Amino acid sequence: MNWRYDDLATFLTVVEAGGITAAAKRLKLTKSVVSQRISNLEAALEVQLLQRSTRVVRTTDDGQALYERMRPLVDDMQAGVERIASRSGSLTGRLRITVPLSFGTMYLAPIVAGFAKANPDLDLVLDLEDRFVDLVREGYDVAVRIGNLQDSSLMARKLADEPRFVVCSPGYAAEHGLPKDIADLAHHLCLDYAHVQNRQLWQFEPDTEGGQERSVALTSRILVNNGDIMRELAIAGLGLILAPRFLVRQALADGRLIVVMPHVRPKPFAIYVIYPPAGTLSPKVRAFVDHMVEAFHRLHDD
Repeated sequence: MNWRYDDLATFLTVVEAGGITAAAKRLKLTKSVVSQRISNLEAALEVQLLQRSTRVVRTTDDGQALYERMRPLVDDMQAGVERIASRSGSLTGRLRITVPLSFGTMYLAPIVAGFAKANPDLDLVLDLEDRFVDLVREGYDVAVRIGNLQDSSLMARKLADEPRFVVCSPGYAAEHGLPKDIADLAHHLCLDYAHVQNRQLWQFEPDTEGGQERSVALTSRILVNNGDIMRELAIAGLGLILAPRFLVRQALADGRLIVVMPHVRPKPFAIYVIYPPAGTLSPKVRAFVDHMVEAFHRLHDD
């Protein structure tokens, strides 16, 4: 049996990426090279690892067994190599990070820049997008999540609690009036964020001490998958939005948006840095998570 580590690592990436094309993009290789590596590994092991079709790639029973056995071993091996390398004071390898687009453009550039300058031997890949990202399957090391965590298997550290506000444009208020309480929201035009169910999005603190949290499900004419666009549509007078402070701070300051129902307290959104569980946390992930936590503590103190 004569197999190569590169072939095995490529196989793991194909499984996690869900296909040859996605794996090739992630590895910065051609599809033909990725396919050849899989074929080489299958030939060396004398088993079929993947079932290929024109649209999807699925693991065979042998392929799934190999993946489940080798993924944690490869993770531990990589972490061990990085740990030894880090003793020289330098982090190495590649760190893949995913963050929501609006949050990332507002906060992440200086934080990542500081980390990159402090670790010149570490390659960084920063993806900004609002869709839900499966860290393990898509091969990310770290992510920022805003709101309730849905996957309890992930490791998480809280960065901050971000206040939220119901806001609209002065033009909308002049034309449609303003709701007096949560129940009035059902009679107003509201814009919704596509990546969160609106009953989970439109949540409010109890109106009395010891009371129950309140939520409202709304029927929205406009559904948006990006926070910046949602804010701009609200500024254009198309409806109310419930948004985190970082998204609307400037528009509130310059009067393009106003706070609706200031006596009502929307539940804040928790901001987390999360990472997949691993037997041994790699030095690069630990260092970046610590860097994020420290950076947000400084922001909070300021």
